[in-house]
Amino acid sequence: MTGRLQHEIRQRRPFPHPAEEAFLNLQRTAGMLMREVEQTLQTFQLTHPQYNVLRILAGAGAEGLPCGEIAGRMITRDPDITRLLDRMEKHGHVRRQRGVDDRRVVLAHITPEGAAALRALEKPVRDAIRGPMAPLGAAKLAQLTGLLEEIRIQMEAPASI
Repeated sequence: MTGRLQHEIRQRRPFPHPAEEAFLNLQRTAGMLMREVEQTLQTFQLTHPQYNVLRILAGAGAEGLPCGEIAGRMITRDPDITRLLDRMEKHGHVRRQRGVDDRRVVLAHITPEGAAALRALEKPVRDAIRGPMAPLGAAKLAQLTGLLEEIRIQMEAPASI
């Protein structure tokens, strides 16, 4: 089944290295999967980063989280978490307040409206994710997860001198 990407993107020459082909395959597949999820989220006028924030805040509970902590937990990096939270607050999905002990800290909390949107999206998003991936089966999904984690571990490891 290798070589499919080369055909899909109409590339005449072979890839210079298997790592480049794997990287581009990963990007193309992630893009296709994200489109499915984003179409589902559009029904609630949410972007994927906003959905990710709602999930993070729902998991944080009533105490909320500082903005910097939210940024650190995001699946994909968002360079301007403040602006993202501004938009979400305007739509009533989150609320922010200054910390009691340290006024410099701004805590974000999910609102009842944000929690309701998250509940309504639970099954459609789950279906959008599982649908294309379920045919791989549990063993291949575990293998894929392991390989992706291995790449991240290698990237996080300090460079040896």
